[in-house]
Amino acid sequence: MAMLFHSTRGKNVNVTAKQAIRKGIADDGGLFVTDSLGEKTVDVANLPGKSYQQIAKEVLGILLDDFSAEELDECINSAYGSNFSDSKITPVREVGDDYVLELFHGPTSAFKDIALQILPEFMARAGSENSKKACERIMILTATSGDTGKAALDGFAGTEGTGITVFYPEGKVSEVQRMQMVAQQGDNVAVCAVRGNFDDAQSSVKEIFADKTLADELEKSAETVLSSANSINVGRLVPQVVYYFAAYSQLLEKQIINVGDEVQFCVPTGNFGDILAGYYAKRMGLPVSKLIVASDKNNVLFDFFKTGVYDRNRPFYTTTSPSMDILISSNLERMLYYFSDGDSALISSLMNDLKTTGRYEVPGEIMDKIRQLFECGWADEEQVANAIADCRDENSYVLDPHTACAYHVLSHSQADPMIPRIMLSTASPYKFPRTVLQALGEECDGSDFECMDRLEKISGVPTVRALRELENAKVRFADAIDVKDMPQYVLEAAKRMANRE
Repeated sequence: MAMLFHSTRGKNVNVTAKQAIRKGIADDGGLFVTDSLGEKTVDVANLPGKSYQQIAKEVLGILLDDFSAEELDECINSAYGSNFSDSKITPVREVGDDYVLELFHGPTSAFKDIALQILPEFMARAGSENSKKACERIMILTATSGDTGKAALDGFAGTEGTGITVFYPEGKVSEVQRMQMVAQQGDNVAVCAVRGNFDDAQSSVKEIFADKTLADELEKSAETVLSSANSINVGRLVPQVVYYFAAYSQLLEKQIINVGDEVQFCVPTGNFGDILAGYYAKRMGLPVSKLIVASDKNNVLFDFFKTGVYDRNRPFYTTTSPSMDILISSNLERMLYYFSDGDSALISSLMNDLKTTGRYEVPGEIMDKIRQLFECGWADEEQVANAIADCRDENSYVLDPHTACAYHVLSHSQADPMIPRIMLSTASPYKFPRTVLQALGEECDGSDFECMDRLEKISGVPTVRALRELENAKVRFADAIDVKDMPQYVLEAAKRMANRE
């Protein structure tokens, strides 16, 4: 019997993995989870010697068990090949006394590629059997804090029967991130800036998914249904579980650990998807002693883990780590579901509190369980800059500002010499060359692309060609709208794409 998924906020409606991936978000606004998580595990003793692709097939075969072995092979082989610059896909490097899991070797130089290169493959195989009509299109709708947008655009551009619309907060992503999106090629893509921050855009996207009137109009006028490429989509989340096992495999192969030895992961996170994948890995048999949350100045997660109160009613800061500038961490809902032993009524109540008051408080006994696994820390802007400089000076290794948050947190955490610590590096420093140069005390005049050239000279690490070539790319999308106009933009984009087919 196939693994079934239901909403975090109710268990009345069960769907298969393919149906959950196609829908993206449950009808009640909850996120799809399965109560079967952990029933089947991965034997870590058999990991050494396996390629990333082989590990992916084992992990995804458990989590997405209604995909056939042949379908998974097709998805994995299409997603993880020459489009990644390292054959290990997510290589582990030694940096000082700790280790870095590099997640930025994909086509857009960010960790989102790991999931968003394979999600379109999932969608292609999940679509037709669940469609009401054979001709029905899927519109991927996503809000991005910086990296998801380009990774999703790269994955879905040109995909038959699929359109994609991406919203990003105007003026709150790096210049390189912005150019990656607004220069995107493809007839089935649309990109638009939103006046506001990421939380504004993400909240509106969730409301659009729940808008039945808009859904009817999309189906009537464009034969289109909506789905998501954000980590609220289970198809975005589960591929990230793979690289936790791949990291453990590499440490085994290097004889840094023995089978069964525990490890710790430190994860820079905003929307909580990246670190939640580590929790899924632990449930599936990976020996993880701690998952360490690293936040930037928007430290709502840090305060939550310390107090048990999640409160988004606070100043929003635009930082040098824009992909973490988030005050509503959507995937925390999934974690709370599991730590409350599947109490969907509680989760529904908490999320209603968040929507109506901007805050909620988790019962103390649940927080006690959470704190046994999760630790947390955060870095302000000065600490991020110092971390970039210190890591370069001490280890000859250049960090991007998001990974620098994790480096700072680890540097100020007590280490157990018997337990390796693995820091997840979520983006190439070349996506944020000006910030990195400033942190290193180097001249950073001129464009971001001139900053790339300077960073290449002082670091000795070749620049990413796809990023450097953006300097001469043509801007295709220059729209900027208010949040209230997002639904109409989606409708018009769907109609345009339908008419081009």
